Amino acid sequence: MIDRKTAYLGIDVGSVSTNLVILDEHAGVLAAVYRRTQGQPIKAVQEGLVELTEMIDVDELEICGVGATGSARHLTGVIVGADVVKNEITAHAVAASQVIPDVNTVLEIGGQDSKLIVLRDGIVTDFAMNSVCAAGTGSFLDHQSTRLGIPIESFGEYALRSAAPAHIAGRCSVFAESDMIHKQQVGVAVDDIIYGLCHALVRNYLNNLAKGKDLLEPMVFQGGVAANAGMKRAFEAALDVEVVVPTYHHVMGAIGCAILAMEQELSPGETNFKGFEVTGLVYETSTFVCEGCSNTCEVVRIKVGDKTLARWGGRCGKWEMQDGASGRRRQKAAAG
Repeated sequence: MIDRKTAYLGIDVGSVSTNLVILDEHAGVLAAVYRRTQGQPIKAVQEGLVELTEMIDVDELEICGVGATGSARHLTGVIVGADVVKNEITAHAVAASQVIPDVNTVLEIGGQDSKLIVLRDGIVTDFAMNSVCAAGTGSFLDHQSTRLGIPIESFGEYALRSAAPAHIAGRCSVFAESDMIHKQQVGVAVDDIIYGLCHALVRNYLNNLAKGKDLLEPMVFQGGVAANAGMKRAFEAALDVEVVVPTYHHVMGAIGCAILAMEQELSPGETNFKGFEVTGLVYETSTFVCEGCSNTCEVVRIKVGDKTLARWGGRCGKWEMQDGASGRRRQKAAAG
C-alpha cells in the first residue's frame, strides 16, 4: 500500500471568484484554482474540485482537513464537509502572516469588495470592509477597461509605462467614466489614463478604509486586483512604502482557511471532508420564511435528493442543522 501525502483543502467562494487550494503539511501550495463564480457557487465549487483533480493526483493525497471562507462559506462547508468555516478577515490575515510572519497591514481588493486588515504581533487589531460601492473594488477597473476596449489583464502593462498619472475622480464609477472620457477627448495618453484610474481606486480605498488607522510596514497587497502591477505602483506612491504582492495573491483566502484547517491537527480519517465525489452530486437549495415570531427569518435549506443536509439563517437556531439526524433532534427539542 502506498503511503499518501498529508494535504489540506481550502475553498474561498465569493460573489465574483471561487478559489481552491491544496496545501502540503508545510503549508506549501500543491495546486491552486481561480475561477469565476458566475452566480452559481455550488457549480463553481464542484467544477473547481474537478480542476484540482486534473492538476494533481488526489489519490496520492490524504486530505486531513478542509477550510471554507467567503460570502458562501456556510453553503460551501455543507457541500464539501468543512472542518473549519471562517470569515474572510481571519482567512486573509492568516494567509498574509504565512507569507510575511511580521506583517502589519493587509490591503485586499477583490471584484466586489475590499478589505483593510491591521495586525500587531500576528493578531488582528482592526479592520474595515467596503462591499457597497463599486468605486472601491475591482469592478471599478473592470468597467473602465470595457469602456477603453483594453483587457483588464493588460492594465498593469499600460500603467507601468506612464510617466504621470491623469487625475481622475474616483469616488463614483459614473463620475470616473465621465472624467476619463474628458481626458481622452483632450488627448491624454492612454497609459496615463489607466495609471490615473489605478490612483483613483487607491485614493478611494484609502479614504474609505484607512481613516484613523496606522498603516505600518511590512505591508501585503492581495486579492485579484493585486495582479495589476499599476495598482501596486499606485499604492507605493500613495503610501511611500514597499508593498509586497504574494505569489498566490489571488487565492490567499483559500490558503488562509486551509491553514486554519491544518491547525485543527486532525488525524487521518477524522476530517468531515466528503471526498472529491461530491462533484457528481446534484444539490438543491431553497428558502422559506419562518413565521414563528416577529423576526420572520429567511431560512436557507440545501438538499440532495430527499435528504436535507443543512439549514441556516434563523436568529434563534430553531431550524439550524448540519444533517438530517441532528436537525430532527434540535427541531424536536425546540418544539418541546
